[in-house]
Amino acid sequence: MADDDLAGVGVLVTRPKHQAQELVAAVEALGGSAILFPCIEIVPRETSDILADASQLEDPDIALFVSPNAVKYGLSYAGTARIAVVGPATATAVEAAGRSVDIRPAAGFDSEHLLAEAVLQTVHGLNVRIIRGNDGRELIADTLRNRGARVEYLSVYARRAPEYSAAELAAVEAQWRSGEVDVVTVMSVESLTNLIVLLPEWCRQQLGQTRLVTPAARVIKEVLDRFPGTPAKLARGPQANDMVRAIAEHAKTRRGIS
Repeated sequence: MADDDLAGVGVLVTRPKHQAQELVAAVEALGGSAILFPCIEIVPRETSDILADASQLEDPDIALFVSPNAVKYGLSYAGTARIAVVGPATATAVEAAGRSVDIRPAAGFDSEHLLAEAVLQTVHGLNVRIIRGNDGRELIADTLRNRGARVEYLSVYARRAPEYSAAELAAVEAQWRSGEVDVVTVMSVESLTNLIVLLPEWCRQQLGQTRLVTPAARVIKEVLDRFPGTPAKLARGPQANDMVRAIAEHAKTRRGIS
């Protein structure tokens, strides 16, 4: 991609603040303008509470991490178990912390692709510890239980919607009204749900007319259910380079560049 592929393109970035900088930097490196509006806030649980919960669980044969945040706050609770991850960002976090990833999707970056791995087809009698936030999809646990595994959760952080002042919301609306928001990026259904709740009414009405870029097909289904006709684009993956490539493709379409 050229250094000016996003020149004049304003991108609303909804990732948690501490995880948004890579995407912000990638947008700005291509000449775009990143507007940070986190829709999820990550709050670690007290260590004493996690230890108390962990002490009630069986030693895991497989420790499965659903996100980089799960790794950040919960890798020390994996013991000597084999490490499984849902996607590449989570794998990178594990490896950066000095552990090896034993099970990861050969393709894709979601629960369905992880569950398709051969090693997770034969888990009968194994203890699987899913390390995650305060809640989430039940697909992995339900599927592995159906395959005969004993599955337990360990929550190491909580996700919640941030709080914004009236002035902060007014500033976002002013930028949107002035044409500075061309693309909205959303990484999960939870982020989309929070975004809809957090935005001022005028901005909420614009969602169905504003290009949305996401790495998750579930997000596209959800946004089209809520706002039929939304010009949504599926990125190849959740990494910053995948996201900016999808945003840049939209920018070319908007400018009439083939």
